[in-house]
Amino acid sequence: QVQLVESGGGLVQPGGSLRLSCAASGRTFNSYAMGWFRQAPGKEREFVATISRIGGVIYYADSVKGRVTIGRDNAKNTVYLQMNSLKPEDTAVYYCAAKRAGSSRVPGEYDYWGQGTQVTVSS
Repeated sequence: QVQLVESGGGLVQPGGSLRLSCAASGRTFNSYAMGWFRQAPGKEREFVATISRIGGVIYYADSVKGRVTIGRDNAKNTVYLQMNSLKPEDTAVYYCAAKRAGSSRVPGEYDYWGQGTQVTVSS
């Protein structure tokens, strides 16, 4: 069992930055690929970024590529999402998720989810 707790969301102006964190419980954090997803009101949950178990393989959604960086610290059981040049269309609840074995862009392939953190980009 893995418990995930996101933090770092908030209200930011367009063009601003936020750094999301996701803290994981348990002693097997490095057994899981980690992903960030987001869900805006009335829309399906969508992929943002994923990182492999030791961080060697990273994928980003085209909508955030160049503006977002995913990273992980296995010693601290934490995964991060640095978001820059934020746009109003980035407004959503952001979720981190854990998946055994390899990375995936598909939400249904993840085994554990956090409760989400709200990101609002507005002037």
